[in-house]
Amino acid sequence: MRGRWVRSVYLLWLGLSVCAWPARSQAARDILGGPDSHETGEGPHGHLLGDWGGTRTRLAGRGVTFDLQYVADFLGNIEGDKPGTFAAWDRIRGTVVIAFDSLGLPGLHFFATGVWQEGSSLGTYLGLLTSPSGMSSQNTFRLDSWWVEKRWLKDRLVARVGQFAGQDFYGAQHLAASFIFEPMGYALGNLFNTFEVFDPPSTPAVEIRVVPIPHLYVKSMLMAGDSVPFTHNRTGLIPQLHGHHVSVAEIGFTPGQKASSVRAFDNVATRKGYSGLYQFGVSYNPGTFIAPTTGTTRSQNYLLYGMASQALWRVNPKGGKGLDATVAYDWSPPSVNRLYRELTAGLSYNEPLPVHFHNAMSIGYVQNTLSPEFLPPGVPGWRPEHAVELNVLLDPMQWLLVQPVIQYFANAGGGTQHAVVLGFRTKVDF
Repeated sequence: MRGRWVRSVYLLWLGLSVCAWPARSQAARDILGGPDSHETGEGPHGHLLGDWGGTRTRLAGRGVTFDLQYVADFLGNIEGDKPGTFAAWDRIRGTVVIAFDSLGLPGLHFFATGVWQEGSSLGTYLGLLTSPSGMSSQNTFRLDSWWVEKRWLKDRLVARVGQFAGQDFYGAQHLAASFIFEPMGYALGNLFNTFEVFDPPSTPAVEIRVVPIPHLYVKSMLMAGDSVPFTHNRTGLIPQLHGHHVSVAEIGFTPGQKASSVRAFDNVATRKGYSGLYQFGVSYNPGTFIAPTTGTTRSQNYLLYGMASQALWRVNPKGGKGLDATVAYDWSPPSVNRLYRELTAGLSYNEPLPVHFHNAMSIGYVQNTLSPEFLPPGVPGWRPEHAVELNVLLDPMQWLLVQPVIQYFANAGGGTQHAVVLGFRTKVDF
């Protein structure tokens, strides 16, 4: 516990020290996604420690926004084939975003974020393909991502270079904040088939994004496809080039809003009106992969995906209260990918409760399919794993989010076992 507080204070100090730079702001919530995204505007009441007597507002006016956040999933299996157990996964994240407009460098931005996270993985204990928590990975204390970004032509042309993760922006679930289990609460669960990296072990990368017409964007990213990124770069401080390069590309159509304003993840503001996002992408690795049955090598690997998120119904056509839907599907060659196919779908109802604070109810479904070419001898056959989640998101104080959830898993790990998981997510913005 003492080490946790030391790390928290260090991240806070890091954010404050970087904030000495003058500039003009770019909100961190436009960049962070999944469990780390902000459901509501930050404002003077969006932080537990408030506006610090106007200090936050003054810094934002000079172009610096910073954030310190605690988020945790507390989950336990209450029914199933394995004995009941409790698992917690928590994370502290510090983030700084700087815009250099006031220095005579319009469109130039800098972003950096560091994390401390630890806990136990309930999905590993239960042998699941669908992780009950979208955060659980590996215990670490590190610099996660940083990059320098330049924007031209009113954000219609953007270039980025630094250390960042492909799964933060390609194959990312647009409605991720509405869900807790991994394939819907962060990004598609088998993107690592091609070694498309995730956070926090981000790798060196470059990206370019173009908006040729108002509602259409095209973007592409090149990253180091490290198969063991936690091992090669334990602190994140020194960029490491390991493995073959991985290239990802995506084209997106955004009815209801301009493509230049679309981010990988949604928030409360982007849900207003009948907006949507339709994405088609590919991840490609030219490296060598081994087929498990024959032992022969394959000189490449790839994954294709399609995703769609759309507002279906609104109480007020220009408001955010109403029903949203999302669906995604991906496929990669079953000859070299054990988890080669994944389907996700969900519905989210915004502001269903007659209360003064933000709330939402969501139901999600995930189907994972294993390749028969990875079937061990004597095993009769894999079954598709099915996972269903129902959760309620409550944001009673802007700086506090509580999200109770119940999940059901059938055919765990492609077998015959099942599990019922109960718990909640909590998030505090300092």
